[in-house]
Amino acid sequence: MSAGEVRQLARQARVGLGVSVLDLCCGVAGPGRMISAEFGCNYLGIDRSASSLSTARERAEDLPCRFEQIDIPPLPDGNFEVVFLLETMLAFRDKDALVREVVRVLEPGGRFAFTVEEGRPLTHQERERMPAADTVWPIELPELTAVLGNAGLTVTWQQDCTASHHAMATALFLSYRAHRSEIAAEIGTQATADLITSHELWSDWLGSGRVRKFAMVAEK
Repeated sequence: MSAGEVRQLARQARVGLGVSVLDLCCGVAGPGRMISAEFGCNYLGIDRSASSLSTARERAEDLPCRFEQIDIPPLPDGNFEVVFLLETMLAFRDKDALVREVVRVLEPGGRFAFTVEEGRPLTHQERERMPAADTVWPIELPELTAVLGNAGLTVTWQQDCTASHHAMATALFLSYRAHRSEIAAEIGTQATADLITSHELWSDWLGSGRVRKFAMVAEK
């Protein structure tokens, strides 16, 4: 997501001074550090990667951010006003279990702010083409709305971000392809091929409407 898209999502989720925020799969916490600095929230980022969290802590410097290494689900016990999940709902096959855990740690009136890839499940042929297809689980909008509703969440805001994400996926695909040799020298030939293939597929799918990208807020 762009910085502007993250800010808009945070505003829609009513992130503000002192608001408790749990950021799932935060990685190096670029968006989390930004909203902590700009909105003054009480931020906890969690991720399974120790190296990513080490980088996040270094870059946070004196920001009021906390980080914990956790493989989710389950989520850490606590009551949070906002739960963020940016760019990673796609990787969770069992979205029912994930959303139930989010609801468990949200206080009454709490908000779940997330991004999601919307579309039909991948076909066998699409899975054969997509690298790391076991982390690619799009969901259709009616099913997602039902998953949220069954867990006690009501969608209060959504925005179609497909165009901007298609532009980014296309730009990355073209850049990776143009610099294939240099990238391969750093990460290897197969990893480079997978990187190019995955971004080419995302560019095609987002451009054709096979998959759409949404930012959403759902309230408990």
